[in-house]
Amino acid sequence: MEENSPIHEKNRLDFLEEQQHQRCPDCGATNAIRDESRGEVACANCGLVLDTNAIDSGPEWRAFTSEERDKRARTGSPINYALQDHDLSTMIDWRNRDASGRQINSNRRAEIYRLRKWQRRSRVHSSIERNLASAMSELDRLSSQLGVSRTVKDTAAVMYRRALERRLIRGRSIDAMIAAAMYAACRLREAPCTLDEIAYHSRINRKELGRCYRLLLRRLDVRMPVSQPTNFIPRFSQSLGLSSRVQRNAIQILDAAKAKGITAGKDPTGLAASALYIAAIMEGERRTQREIAAVARVTEVTVRNRYKELVRELQLAIDF
Repeated sequence: MEENSPIHEKNRLDFLEEQQHQRCPDCGATNAIRDESRGEVACANCGLVLDTNAIDSGPEWRAFTSEERDKRARTGSPINYALQDHDLSTMIDWRNRDASGRQINSNRRAEIYRLRKWQRRSRVHSSIERNLASAMSELDRLSSQLGVSRTVKDTAAVMYRRALERRLIRGRSIDAMIAAAMYAACRLREAPCTLDEIAYHSRINRKELGRCYRLLLRRLDVRMPVSQPTNFIPRFSQSLGLSSRVQRNAIQILDAAKAKGITAGKDPTGLAASALYIAAIMEGERRTQREIAAVARVTEVTVRNRYKELVRELQLAIDF
């Protein structure tokens, strides 16, 4: 059993939970400490040894580097929710070679060809699996276009699978539901991504995308956090080539605006764009309103109105 495997972690946590209820016969305390190197359980209050010769459920081998640990591990990769079969099914390789690398003779090639064909068919033998195969392929393409992290991608895959289990996909576009799940995952993981960006890369109408997104929230009972404008600052700054000082000042401006209640009910991307515009002027790294509006995907009027409001309410001294 691997040292970091889920089974080992579950056994260790169950053991620790049991030890928490074990009472020390000397002082009566119920908190115990497990020393895995010695195989002992001791009282955390008085130090009395409560148990000895505890069974070590870890691996029987030792490893001192991550490369050595990976080579000696005998378990496969973890479950991947972004793949149709969770990356747990087997694959018959297209190369006609056996496990030793030798060529398969002609008498066996026809049999291997039939096995490969039926194995490929068995992976998508139901409508749900065919749906997942198409959806996970679209999810992989969309996540690559948006450049989101693995965590966001897995969250979107889990949300789509839950929607498929509750039969929310029937009668609706797979691409639209995947895009809605991606937007919901970005909101949950606080990834800086707007609805317009996802609609652009997924080639789905913004109105249809918003309808599917609201359906997921309502039927899956998801409590969505409010988007914070500070999440968009690093991304917009990188696109505009601004320094870290500008990012820090923009975040301070947004924090001060939030403390005064100015940000309530306003588009976070417009607030982030206007804060960056003010911070860039303060640090001498001027950018035009058109440049900032293009990066934030808002209008110049939005940037102008928001920065005027921030300057007035926060009483910022800016030389335009």
